[in-house]
Amino acid sequence: MTGPCLPGRLSANFLAVFLLCLVGQGIGARGVGAQSTFGPSPHVTWSEGTDNTSSKAPRRFIATSESLSSNASTGQDLTRPNVSPQQDWAPPVNDQENHLWTLFDVLEYRPSPGGTKANDDYRWDIEGYYGGDYNRLWFKSEGQRGSAFKADYDVDFQLLYGRFIQKNYDFQIGPRVETQTFRGRNVTRGLGVIGIEGLVPYNYELEAAMFIDQNGAVSARLSLTKDLLLTQRLILQSRLETNAAIQKVEEFTTGSGFNNLEFGMRLRYEIRREFAPYIGISLERSFGETATLVRQEGGDPSQIRFVVGVRAWF
Repeated sequence: MTGPCLPGRLSANFLAVFLLCLVGQGIGARGVGAQSTFGPSPHVTWSEGTDNTSSKAPRRFIATSESLSSNASTGQDLTRPNVSPQQDWAPPVNDQENHLWTLFDVLEYRPSPGGTKANDDYRWDIEGYYGGDYNRLWFKSEGQRGSAFKADYDVDFQLLYGRFIQKNYDFQIGPRVETQTFRGRNVTRGLGVIGIEGLVPYNYELEAAMFIDQNGAVSARLSLTKDLLLTQRLILQSRLETNAAIQKVEEFTTGSGFNNLEFGMRLRYEIRREFAPYIGISLERSFGETATLVRQEGGDPSQIRFVVGVRAWF
């Protein structure tokens, strides 16, 4: 029985191999059709890169699009920006333009501690300039009524030439006119001014000046101001000013030596950067011969005043 069964087994094996070949061809054809549905691959031009498939020295290739390869063939470098200078460009820094700037640093009303309006005090401290970054014409005015330095009015005005000498500093020179009034008596004198103004370390605004009057009397003034930002709009300003003299000038209530000291704290709220009302306190005291002259004139050599004012600039 084994003889007749052998051809049947061979036929079955042959049929199985034949079916497997048909299935394999169908899978291959299906894969090719699926690949063709994606369309042809994009055309890529090859230049400078690295090909390590060759047994020779590796060649460098970089794949680029047709547009980039065409630009490369013409020698145009697309990686470099156009930095050629333009003829109509403005200079990067315009340090030759002139500006007008004015600051009302102190403009305040100081009521009398006793409640009598006759002793109410007014004070101002104004400065500004016209010019550029290197040369400026400065103008300054400072005055007050009922101060510890003088029993009545004390007003002065300065017109100075300012020259930039170093970072944050201006050298100033020019004339000053000072007027004092008490009980209807008025005295005026002219002085020469040599000074410096600028920003010292720790952001203190410094103003120092020496004065020489027409009779040769020498005096000096120093003021320091610092702003402390409590918030972006609420700022506390401390202010210190002092005067000294070498010679005694009795008609201007000025003794030799250390004359007076004024210290104030002013809290301002900047409605705008250019406009800020404030409140504060001011302490003034005269010393030595100056205090004696103030008493002889009927003034008070020591005063504490509450202040209400506004700080503005434009």
